Amino acid sequence: MKKQLKEKKIFKKLLFFVIIAYIIHIFIGQQKTLNSYKTAQKYYTEQLNKQLAYQESLNDTKANIKSKEYIEEVAREKLDMYLPNERVYIDKGN
Repeated sequence: MKKQLKEKKIFKKLLFFVIIAYIIHIFIGQQKTLNSYKTAQKYYTEQLNKQLAYQESLNDTKANIKSKEYIEEVAREKLDMYLPNERVYIDKGN
């Protein structure tokens, strides 16, 4: 009879430690998951900020697209067009 009581106490203690170990295991797993979510959140926040800055630059370009300065700049840089009687210097070093 004493042996059965002793076995029950040992079984209860063992069960208690197994449950505690399981809870700790779940807690550690959840922490890993939360850390990965935080890392993903930082990445997507950075991407969002980059895209917002790009959108702002596009809005600035859109606002200036009909200005004479912008049209001249595009004609010079992308189309290699120049005003009449304008001197163009070419650097042969490049």
